[in-house]
Amino acid sequence: MEKVISIGKQNFASLRENHYHSYKKWKGDFYLWQLQRQKQNMDRFMVCKKTATRYSAAFVYKADHFGCVCPQTEHEPDSFYGKEFYLDPEFGMNQSEDCLYLNIWTPANTVDEKLPVAFWIHGGAFMHGFSHESEFDGAAYCERGVILVTINYRLGAFGFLAHPWLSEESGVGRSGNYAILDQIAALKWVKENIAAFGGDPENITVFGQSAGCMSVQTLISSPLTENWISKAIFQSAGGYDTGLNRDMPLSEAETIGQEFVELSGAKSLEELRAIPAEKIVELQEEFGRVNPSSMLSFVPNIDNHLLTCGYNDAVTEGKIKDIPYMLGSTADDIGVFPEMKEKGEHGGIYKGCINWSLALEKLGRKPAYVYYFTRALLGDNAGAFHSSELWYMFGTLGRSWRPKTEGDYALSKEMMDDWTNFMKTGNPNAEGKDDWKPCTKDDPYVQVLDVRK
Repeated sequence: MEKVISIGKQNFASLRENHYHSYKKWKGDFYLWQLQRQKQNMDRFMVCKKTATRYSAAFVYKADHFGCVCPQTEHEPDSFYGKEFYLDPEFGMNQSEDCLYLNIWTPANTVDEKLPVAFWIHGGAFMHGFSHESEFDGAAYCERGVILVTINYRLGAFGFLAHPWLSEESGVGRSGNYAILDQIAALKWVKENIAAFGGDPENITVFGQSAGCMSVQTLISSPLTENWISKAIFQSAGGYDTGLNRDMPLSEAETIGQEFVELSGAKSLEELRAIPAEKIVELQEEFGRVNPSSMLSFVPNIDNHLLTCGYNDAVTEGKIKDIPYMLGSTADDIGVFPEMKEKGEHGGIYKGCINWSLALEKLGRKPAYVYYFTRALLGDNAGAFHSSELWYMFGTLGRSWRPKTEGDYALSKEMMDDWTNFMKTGNPNAEGKDDWKPCTKDDPYVQVLDVRK
């Protein structure tokens, strides 16, 4: 059964020089919308351009499938993350450079409801991932009166390759950062158009995990996002002095790009752009093997446009956005080793989350809410691994292969309430409660998230 809502004469803007179609699908008591770019060759290694087109009924189609994802190496089915998140064919990944899609789940029945908006950026080391992975879903958010938007962006070399050729071609002396500029274009589109889906453009929470979290920290550190972000959530990568964020000058990014292009054998930009997408993916893998010390080579660079300084400097210099923050990590996150846990020590992300809140306090701003997800998931001995909280805060535990208890579902409900409360008010506590406390110098409180004993 389908239900149609009028979205008025809204301008739909593309993330490139192409029009988008709008999609709608009746999904329980809420809508799933998708915006799809018309298929034609993308401008590889170029900043996405935005054009506008009037909304037309001729551009309305069923959202009966998700869009394509950026070309990438797929996880092997028997690998840890392959088994964890990528086995269900319903959430498959058709790959194409025509990949700049976003999805909107909205419970609104009218355009004037002004619901809070959650803008999700997926992780995957800036090399993998997509907006419709099996652990992501907007149903639980809609049930709580929040619109969920999930986005794709370009990955790996497609999203971050910097090179003197490209910097010269740009006319402004910079290159790379295309992935983050994709994210900004999507965020701007949401800011300008989400009211047509019942959303409040003045209440957009940007949140992400792993590389998606690094992206969020980049967005709140960039002057390009202006006042579009009202709140932010960092999951398992963001903070102050975590040891994860890499301050890469444009000159270093260009050097890495030169090494990559040399490996490709391309002698010109024309030849580089003519390399098939699947070959670019193969080259990325080979580049990582040849340069093992250059892992996470394709990351945001400091180009004095997207970023004007390093991540820690952005904090100490007060260049980050003065908005409410919530951030945290998992007990077996990146950088946590068994011997550390035996000694009762924490990893860099855990410490960096606390440092972030204390830095906010030092700046005279509101301290953040800090969490620590400690639930050791059942089914193996991976514990509270990096990304383990995603099933819980998206309400998708039922899709996981792992055994679950009533306590797991109760924890998931609790976390979905916490996340959406924060998105509504900037405070994860329900009205009248104070379970969560801000993390301050006098009381460095961290909210532990686990099943109740």
